[in-house]
Amino acid sequence: MSGALKEVRERITSVKSTQQITNAMKMVSAAKLRRAQNAITEMRPYANRLQRMMKNILSNIEGDASSSFGKEREKTNVAMVIITSNRGLCGAFNTNVIKAAIKKINTDYKSFAESGNLTIYGIGKKGNDAAKKLYGADMVNSNYVNLFSDLSYDNVSAVSQELMDSFISGKYDEVFVSYGRFKNAVVQYPECLQFLPVQKVEQAKDEDASKMKADYIFEPNEHELLEQLIPSILQTTFHKYVLENHASEHGARMSAMDSATENAKELLNELKISYNKARQESITNEILEIVGGAAALEGG
Repeated sequence: MSGALKEVRERITSVKSTQQITNAMKMVSAAKLRRAQNAITEMRPYANRLQRMMKNILSNIEGDASSSFGKEREKTNVAMVIITSNRGLCGAFNTNVIKAAIKKINTDYKSFAESGNLTIYGIGKKGNDAAKKLYGADMVNSNYVNLFSDLSYDNVSAVSQELMDSFISGKYDEVFVSYGRFKNAVVQYPECLQFLPVQKVEQAKDEDASKMKADYIFEPNEHELLEQLIPSILQTTFHKYVLENHASEHGARMSAMDSATENAKELLNELKISYNKARQESITNEILEIVGGAAALEGG
């Protein structure tokens, strides 16, 4: 029985060490989450408003003033940007983002993937590694896998600028972005959204149509203004996607480490009960052996 007691003691020590690690990781993620949450909370209203304005303008422009970023053409090559984290231990967060991208590819672009006309941008090691495993290294652009080491606007805008230049040149006819949208520390939603061409606002019907009409005055002219304004809005939108994913990562990791800490606590309680039972059984057996030996001596 001493061997069983030793094994339980070792398990208790191991679980306590694990609990300390998960609790420390939870606190670190909580601190990082506050900074990431503040960044996306401050940026989201501005980026969302700019994006709505851009869609509204493109939906109501007539003639040749439409921006080249809003023109749809026959699809021959597409790009998918998968934004995940560099590290794991954040529950199913990365898996859900990757699944959202794969679902979009399998639903609408399976033939493109089979023919090699699909390019995947892996931002974050988890998504990059998964894409290479599923589609092969030749179809994955890994130039920005370490983007999270520097989330400044200038650094992130280099990715969106490359995507926009590739779209204008005809290298890609559509660009999608799969990322984790941040709601709060507990809830994150995987989303796969069209980045290019810019989607227009759906035309309203009857009396609502007049409300959707963009009443803007353009100086010097619509085309020149849009060619300067829309790239800036698209870069801001892409930066928002990255910051959303960054906050979602830390929220998911904090929740996962909190659950792991609670599970370790429950396991410790169960192991202590098992240890006490085994210890009591060992004491009882020792008493029985002593009583039995005394009785044998008296009988002799």
